[in-house]
Amino acid sequence: MTAASTLALRRESLRDALPSCVDLLRLRRASEIEAGHIEDYVALDWLEWYAGGLRLTVVGENIHRQMTHGHLSKPRG
Repeated sequence: MTAASTLALRRESLRDALPSCVDLLRLRRASEIEAGHIEDYVALDWLEWYAGGLRLTVVGENIHRQMTHGHLSKPRG
């Protein structure tokens, strides 16, 4: 498996987990987000630290909207 395919699989896994992450953030239960996901979401610019807490970035909001409304299809391969 190449580094690029590993990164693509990780990004897909994070994208699939984003709706539950957003739900946890809304419930103020960020401590329950799966280990390692927060750092990856921040690195992808999907989440950001703000005033001591986490929030979705514009990019994260757009991806979440696409996921919850079914506009983002999984790549075929």
